[in-house]
Amino acid sequence: MSIYRASSAASAAFLACALVSTAPAADISIAVAGPMTGSTAAIGAQLREGAAAAVDALNASGLLPGTKVILSVADDACDPKQAVAVANRLTADRVRLVVGHLCSSSSIPASDVYDEAQIIQISPGTTNPQLTERGLKTVFRICGRDDQQGVVAAEYILQHYPNNKIAVLDDKSTAGKGIADVVWSRLQQAGQKVIRQSYAAGEKDYTALVSRMKRDGIQIAYIGGYYTEIGLIVRQAADASADLTIMANDPLMTYEFWAITGRAGNGTLFTFMPDATKNPQAADVVARMKASKLSAEGYTLYAYAAVQAWADAVKRAGSLNATRVAAALRSQPIETVVGTVRFDTKGDNASPGFAVYRWHDSIVEAVGQN
Repeated sequence: MSIYRASSAASAAFLACALVSTAPAADISIAVAGPMTGSTAAIGAQLREGAAAAVDALNASGLLPGTKVILSVADDACDPKQAVAVANRLTADRVRLVVGHLCSSSSIPASDVYDEAQIIQISPGTTNPQLTERGLKTVFRICGRDDQQGVVAAEYILQHYPNNKIAVLDDKSTAGKGIADVVWSRLQQAGQKVIRQSYAAGEKDYTALVSRMKRDGIQIAYIGGYYTEIGLIVRQAADASADLTIMANDPLMTYEFWAITGRAGNGTLFTFMPDATKNPQAADVVARMKASKLSAEGYTLYAYAAVQAWADAVKRAGSLNATRVAAALRSQPIETVVGTVRFDTKGDNASPGFAVYRWHDSIVEAVGQN
């Protein structure tokens, strides 16, 4: 039997006492897990900074009186085996919440460990539908799903590039292939002829891939993958004078993409959730982060919102027990820095939506929203 299932009554009693006690604060351990090293470390930094800012605000707010939330940081490097090892370690550490993971190939296997251990997992960025399609009761996501994101991308291509020769590529990862398959399927349903290809992540030279697309007369390529490799493809396509527009998925929402491409990145399109920095609820948080010389870009505020949602549910449940907290998460809308979060029975956020963005001179511009 899980130690968390066995101690459900104890966790309720612990929190109830903490909420009314004048004794020294009782520590509650939570974690943020994601790629803190490796080729997607810039996104891991967004998760870490968002979660850390939220914990600081939570401890200062008195929302959970008599307690102090302690945040640990776990690195999965977007590697499935490392993610499972991280999940097992966090289980042994008796954390109550995991904000993460990011990469679908890490988040999905780790979620099985968390569900068995009765630990709440709220992902700010795992978009593969399978995360919440397996009936796990403690697994949630703040972000949207690829079967939403991919349709938005495909519809944009159909509307703005109706007579172009199209390729759809992926990096063979769970996330990259998953989103690319959605885009490819929707384009085919619309009667488009699409060249479908894949490439190996972690390479430095994609000139052969670029040359093949140039030879085939590809005018727009949708790429499912991560910012490092997509940035290299964009830069090498420009070097080859390929007349090619590239559109990709949510991991391009980081300045590190522009650092790789430079001006070659101009015109690159991608999808991401609505820009949370524009939300009135986020204004104070964005200002505080800016004052601390931190950016609120990308997934940062979505990680912040994950902590907010959990804390709100713990407060309403009057318990740290995962079953009760999960029920509270699903029971009513929760106001967060990314807007109103409504978790459905699967653990999906019913209202994030996706927008289309464009890189232009190191700035991200919104060009369409659904």
